[in-house]
Amino acid sequence: MSAPEDHGFIVGDRMPAELPEDLVQVDPDWIWETDADQRFVFLSPQAERFLGRGVEALIGRARSAIATNGEDAGFWTPYRDALAERRAFTDFLYPYHHPDGRTRWFRISGEPVYSEDGAFRGHRGIGTDVSTEGRARAALAGALADLRSSNAQLLEQNRRFDAALGNMTQGLCLFDDAARLVVYNQRYCEIFGIAPETLRLGMSQREICEGLVARGCYQRGTSVDALCEGTRLALLAPEPVPSHRELADGRVLAVCYRTIEGGGWVSTFEDITERRRNEARIAHMARHDGLTDLPNRAALREHGLDMLGQGRGDDPKKARLALLCLDLDRFKAVNDTHGHGGGDTLLRAVAQRLCDNVRVGDLVARLGGDEFAVLHRVGDEAGAMALAQRLIATVSAPYLIDGCAVEIGMSVGVAMADEAADDIDRLLKSADMALYHAKNAGRGQACLFEAAMDETAQARRVLERELAEALSQGSFELHYQPLVDLGSDRVTGLEALVRWRHPELGLVSPATFIPVAEETGLIVGLGAWVLNQACRDAAAWPADVKVAVNVSAVQLRHRTFAQVVLLALAASGLRPERLELEITESVLLDDTEANLETLHLLRRAGIRISMDDFGTGYSSLSYLRRFPFDKIKIDRSFVKDAGQATEAGAIIRALVGLGGSLGITTVVEGVETEAQLAAVRAEGCQEMQGFLFSPPRPIGEIRQMLAERDRTTKAA
Repeated sequence: MSAPEDHGFIVGDRMPAELPEDLVQVDPDWIWETDADQRFVFLSPQAERFLGRGVEALIGRARSAIATNGEDAGFWTPYRDALAERRAFTDFLYPYHHPDGRTRWFRISGEPVYSEDGAFRGHRGIGTDVSTEGRARAALAGALADLRSSNAQLLEQNRRFDAALGNMTQGLCLFDDAARLVVYNQRYCEIFGIAPETLRLGMSQREICEGLVARGCYQRGTSVDALCEGTRLALLAPEPVPSHRELADGRVLAVCYRTIEGGGWVSTFEDITERRRNEARIAHMARHDGLTDLPNRAALREHGLDMLGQGRGDDPKKARLALLCLDLDRFKAVNDTHGHGGGDTLLRAVAQRLCDNVRVGDLVARLGGDEFAVLHRVGDEAGAMALAQRLIATVSAPYLIDGCAVEIGMSVGVAMADEAADDIDRLLKSADMALYHAKNAGRGQACLFEAAMDETAQARRVLERELAEALSQGSFELHYQPLVDLGSDRVTGLEALVRWRHPELGLVSPATFIPVAEETGLIVGLGAWVLNQACRDAAAWPADVKVAVNVSAVQLRHRTFAQVVLLALAASGLRPERLELEITESVLLDDTEANLETLHLLRRAGIRISMDDFGTGYSSLSYLRRFPFDKIKIDRSFVKDAGQATEAGAIIRALVGLGGSLGITTVVEGVETEAQLAAVRAEGCQEMQGFLFSPPRPIGEIRQMLAERDRTTKAA
């Protein structure tokens, strides 16, 4: 995914969601965003012109802290209710203490904002400076009062009247206590598209409404009675609340009625069409992904709850709700090859294919990154799995990115809602667990959730927690398996193999916990402990005995790996040439250039590098050409039938010959019988490792074995 574009936003402690350039440039409106505690985290640049302060100074401050009425509970109650209920609010009038000492009035509207995981982040919305209109209304009311109290000031008041009316951006009509028109301004005529001579002083409000309806100014279906009744009810309200009226040309007006002293009222008409559009766009952005315009995780939850609660009707083909979690395979390779722009293009293309292959009423959402989801009504599990397979085939078809054909895959996890299910989060969790199993099955697969998966997931979470505790409590130990020189039958090296001493399960095999440690990242800390302990143990062995330590792809990818290795050697005093690092082909498949650079650095320091499980990967031979390995370990799968199958012997012979021509030592793993030993000797292997000589042993037994080896050698 590409980084958000720079729109010149002024931000606080986090980057807000992307906003379209035309939305940020609204005038006289500006965009604001507050966190869950209603502190400003974002203000668009236009705000500075109205606030009189650099917006950087307002980031992190609470809205109420800069209001002229401070923390007045009565004033803030409606606003705080909306915030507490995490719902939208509109047309809240907010008094702001301007640095020039005057009070400015702003009208704000907002929508709740949620993160991709559904967490409430705060509110985002529009602010509008309405101070000019407020001062104009005050001047108008004052002028009218003065007119009634003193004819001597008539000339001055007329001037004030004209100034007030001329400066207003809102349309205005003033009515007396008999609902007769006393004053109106040019802006009122402009809003409704009527000539000023259409109106005359003294005409009733009803006559004005009749003229506007007759001219088709209002939306079809609007009646004169409804307009007049709306005015009456608004004037009876304890506080002025704007009402919204739609015009025939699609514009929206905010109409506000305020009674005046002595009877009568002032009506103001503001064109809020653009503001309403911006509010709608903000509401849309809060529930949609900015890249693909698909619904996001928050919208998926809302829509999913609606679908769970809807009646299923009589159609058995749409009886149950299925949730499909989709994850793209090999997407990282596209990003690496074509850049984030190419990755974004691919994600949009995937989104379009998904939308084109679901029914009307289904929902396609983007959960984040390269993860998508589909809500689908279906008759049974078979129907849901059929959709999953169809989507896998659709998404896996080639794409054209930057003129190049690109192919990816997709894995799918499917969960079905129970008859009484009302928890979309549980359904998401189940589909995600099924997706995890689909990936482990080899990717490009679809897997249906089963209850046993939840049990497996819970057991895995327990294992993860206990593994982290074991690392902090020092519950691991090293066992060592000898490597034997076939020419002298002497132990020349020992491979370090980590074991977990579990308080209840006893000694746990690495096959159980190493994959979990790699997936959770605990392998970095565990691998560092293994390296340090192995180097300390080996430092006490005879000088001709080396120690071999396995290294995972996750360790090698970590930026401090080379430093950890060199520090382990320095702390133990072990010579670098006595340490061998064993890697598998998967290490080189992942981020090859960076990993090769690290391996070259360590080899230049004198450390020996060995390739484990050689011969099982499709590119093992190519890596021998790219990196000068000191040793290759022929996989045990070739040794198993070495005594009987001529093909196995031929492969071993070829690999030994290859190693000899390149000056690389060859080791055969998994030698368990005398026949296998004889076969590998006959093929010219230099070293062997296996249960025939010794299983992995704890450090105490290894010390005894090495001491016995030296006594035997001395006696000979």
